[in-house]
Amino acid sequence: MATRVRRTDDEVAGQVEATRLVATLGQQVRSARRMARVTLRALAKRVGISAARLSEIERGLGGGAPIGTWVSLGIALQRPLAIALTRPLDEPRGPADAGHLQIQEHVLGLAHATGRHGTFELPTRPSDPIRSTDVGIRDVRHRARILAECWNTFGDLGAAARATHRKAAEAAATWPDDRIATVWIVRATAANRATMARYPHILEAAFPGSSRRWVQALTNSDVASPAEPGLVWFDAATGRLMEHRRPRAHRATMRP
Repeated sequence: MATRVRRTDDEVAGQVEATRLVATLGQQVRSARRMARVTLRALAKRVGISAARLSEIERGLGGGAPIGTWVSLGIALQRPLAIALTRPLDEPRGPADAGHLQIQEHVLGLAHATGRHGTFELPTRPSDPIRSTDVGIRDVRHRARILAECWNTFGDLGAAARATHRKAAEAAATWPDDRIATVWIVRATAANRATMARYPHILEAAFPGSSRRWVQALTNSDVASPAEPGLVWFDAATGRLMEHRRPRAHRATMRP
């Protein structure tokens, strides 16, 4: 008679957590599919599984589904799957806004390298120091102040845009002799790129300034910042700024 092997505590805990995760992911797949108005059969065909299997996944029975299936579902629904191991339990916890700080540190480093003065969390209204822009750069040569808003992730795009407009107006009143220029510096993640790609007309209206020119202005003190607001990417892997390229189809619709 075969001896039954007792499961370890970690194995039991892992299976319990896995059951919870696949149930949560299944609910998210179903919600995203319904919001996109895609039928069960159509989505299943796109990711190479049967409609019956997709139904099981949406009902929380996707524990045996390969990782490739989950990734394909995320891509098909424009909700990319994000997976990562958390920090070790005995590792000191870093700042909650570490990703945001990394972008600020990079922009301040660029200001220093190009001989310009950079300020961390620059108050745009000195009487209220709580309200500030992420990084302020004083460009004496071109008589401008650059307000750089650094974004690790997004919550409410509309609220973020309104906050930037308010800070620009406050800065203009605080430093009337300087031209105020604003730029968003966004971490180049798949989720952020998907968000930007989803709203091309909003981005065109909010950030008409040349992204390429903005990258040049931030990395070269000889180049004046564009007069119009802009958006550039920050690649955390390479530690550099990159221009935001508008979709080709959208560029075509902008031609007269």
